[in-house]
Amino acid sequence: MKNATTTGILHVDMDAFFASVELLDFPEYRGKPAVVAPLSGRSVVLSATYEARALGIKGPMPLAMAKRLVPDVIVMPPVRAKYTKASAEVMAVFRDFTPLVEPISIDEAFLDVRGATRLLGSPEKIAADIRAAVLDRTGLTCSVGVAATKFMAKLASGQCKPNGLLVIEPDKALEFLHPLPIRALWGVGPQTAKVLEKRGLHTVGDIADTPLRSLISALGESAGTHLHDLAWGRDPRSVVPTRMEKSTGREITFDEDITDLDTLRRTLLAQSERVGSSLRLGNLDARTVALKVAFADRQTVSRSRTLPTATSVSRTIYATAVELLDALIEEVGELHRNPVRLIGVRAEQLVPSGSADGLLWDSDEEWREIERVEDAVSQKFGRGAIKPASLVVSPTDAPIGESAHGATKAVRE
Repeated sequence: MKNATTTGILHVDMDAFFASVELLDFPEYRGKPAVVAPLSGRSVVLSATYEARALGIKGPMPLAMAKRLVPDVIVMPPVRAKYTKASAEVMAVFRDFTPLVEPISIDEAFLDVRGATRLLGSPEKIAADIRAAVLDRTGLTCSVGVAATKFMAKLASGQCKPNGLLVIEPDKALEFLHPLPIRALWGVGPQTAKVLEKRGLHTVGDIADTPLRSLISALGESAGTHLHDLAWGRDPRSVVPTRMEKSTGREITFDEDITDLDTLRRTLLAQSERVGSSLRLGNLDARTVALKVAFADRQTVSRSRTLPTATSVSRTIYATAVELLDALIEEVGELHRNPVRLIGVRAEQLVPSGSADGLLWDSDEEWREIERVEDAVSQKFGRGAIKPASLVVSPTDAPIGESAHGATKAVRE
């Protein structure tokens, strides 16, 4: 008799998450090609219904291209608060079944249910019950892969989308895995695929049959060993129930290229307010502030600075971002020669809050207290109830909220 608990790793992936959440409020769009995308000239598709995908639309495709493919496509503007709320509800359902839940994005997670089988039944039954509970509580569907490892569970969920359930038993894993294309393996992007395909390797089975020394020769020791292990279904990673975010940030692509430095600074201020608020909500501090700027000529430049003390104070993040921007502008020259099309700020190297504790003098103390009050007001009356005066009439304030990208994925379904 098979030991059912060997397949107790689940990967749960919500189906067309952003679009599905929007359809809860707009049921009249069900069964029609629809996308979630900001209503601006340069926006991209964040999510598409399966009807839209069947017609060739996918993310992150430019919205203009999607409209050329399907002129009557329905466009639903994104509302991030909806997705955050729905994600929290979904993750709460997962934790009703097991405490071993590892969120890896806003709409997917790994679960280890091996310790719950005696009480709740086989992993397959638990997976089916999770799908039913998510649908009942949120009105959303999900796809679940069940396997003995995280890698195989994720492959399984991808193969059964949308709204499916697939179990891969350990003795069937290689039979399932080896016919798949090489890009099914984590770590095989376009460049790695070209290297492998030049050597006549097109399927996972081809990689499994290739001597390890040949893979190392082609890709290096780390990548070669990694792909060889995956090709044989080996993945020792466990489900980690708590995971610290690596970074959080905000960025915006302007409808029109910007040559005005004051506009860029106001945009950075609004973004820094959001980034700082996100850090404080997650009880995190950032050691590094990074600036991203894309120019009209499509050149993208990033600059970063490590702070003397990790912080979640928005004004410190803003001041650092402005210093980076001013230095960058001085480096590239006048903006009218190469206007800015995108700007963003990101907090990186995140650590648990309180890293500044023990300092004899905290230069951020005054602003820290002010922003705690702002957070409390925002929680009671909503975001934007209190803000810096320079942002009251900022034309970029609303789009910044729509273009928010945190550590979780923004486009991937």
